[in-house]
Amino acid sequence: MARTLIKNGLLVDGNGGQPQTDSVVVTENNRLIYIGPEQDYNKKGDETVIDAEGGTILPGLIDSHVHMMMEYTPVSEKLTTPFSYMYYQAAKYLETTLNTGITSVRDALGTDRGVKKAVQDGLISGPRLQLSINALTTTGGHGDGYQVSGDVMDLLPSGHRGMPDGRCDGVEEVRKKTREMLRAGAEVIKVHATGGVLSPTDHPEFTQFSPEELKVIVEEGRFRKGTTVMAHAQGAEGIKNAVKAGVHSIEHGIFLDDEAIELMLENGTYLVPTLLAPVAVLETADEKGMPASAVQKSKEVIEQHKKSIAKAHKAGVKIAMGTDAGVMKHGTNLRELGLMADTGMSPMETIVATTKTAAECLGWDDQVGTLEAGKLADIVVAKGNPLDDINSLTDNDTIQLVMKDGKIEKNTIS
Repeated sequence: MARTLIKNGLLVDGNGGQPQTDSVVVTENNRLIYIGPEQDYNKKGDETVIDAEGGTILPGLIDSHVHMMMEYTPVSEKLTTPFSYMYYQAAKYLETTLNTGITSVRDALGTDRGVKKAVQDGLISGPRLQLSINALTTTGGHGDGYQVSGDVMDLLPSGHRGMPDGRCDGVEEVRKKTREMLRAGAEVIKVHATGGVLSPTDHPEFTQFSPEELKVIVEEGRFRKGTTVMAHAQGAEGIKNAVKAGVHSIEHGIFLDDEAIELMLENGTYLVPTLLAPVAVLETADEKGMPASAVQKSKEVIEQHKKSIAKAHKAGVKIAMGTDAGVMKHGTNLRELGLMADTGMSPMETIVATTKTAAECLGWDDQVGTLEAGKLADIVVAKGNPLDDINSLTDNDTIQLVMKDGKIEKNTIS
């Protein structure tokens, strides 16, 4: 049996406790078998030893909100790119994401089960995927793709094999569409409960889907397959409708009010902030040809977004790291930790949000998220101590070693 021992690093196990020195992490095949003081580990003599060289040993990181099949591109480029080309691009996005230290992701729309199988079978490198397939949206709502010109330009192609169209209206249509997503392989249901920044015909504060429609979505997921629901929800009314309906996580949460926060606390609802998304829209507006409406809406919401996340954190809402990667470049994901820290989270809290809490949000906490014996061997070694400077993780060279499922995917330790 193949054993690997990682030593000489500061151990941050994902639980939020005091970092440990003089500890080792030992894997056997694809499992963690020992985490603790080096002096207490009985060496077998056949271990492959990796010296962390004073860096920090972390659990594999988790991004709870990505779009692996896309990076925002100008309309002219979309119109001149063949359909199948996006799968080859996705292979690069997946590899890039894994090399940042992210070993698990929840895809918030656009990735089908064929991509997941390609990763599982080792055809391409990437983080393990939890799929939503496509997002449910109302006619004229966020994700509809209808443009003010009357043309339709969806963010990603839908309606093809393995990717049902997400538009639906009314309780029975919503019920059927939810079942179509489950049939296509959805492991989590994504719903747009409000308008958004990138859609041209709505606003983040607009409310989508009635409470009855949202309850049906949650019901279909919960009772048919035990599947949770993640809700794109930015306006306060839409957030509260979603939480009352029983959604598992609120994505973005830009206009959280006190009532919404209290409801989230009462229901144990997770918050996935994606603070990086509006920042990236403004940063890349010219390069990517972002719509003027998206730029204007980003300017409107960016400060409110920070205030809402700060308020939710102070109140004790469970926060799981998510970025909306795909709106921005894949591989820039860990900038999110610095932005979370800017809202008042400590560096350790941002790491817990990116490990333990994110794993809980995905329902995978029995397998990943913390360094504990019996869990999957997902391990990251970062240069230096990110607790001293959480923004150091924005440089991908800081991530020196990535192990996923016991296999070393990246190793730049000298």
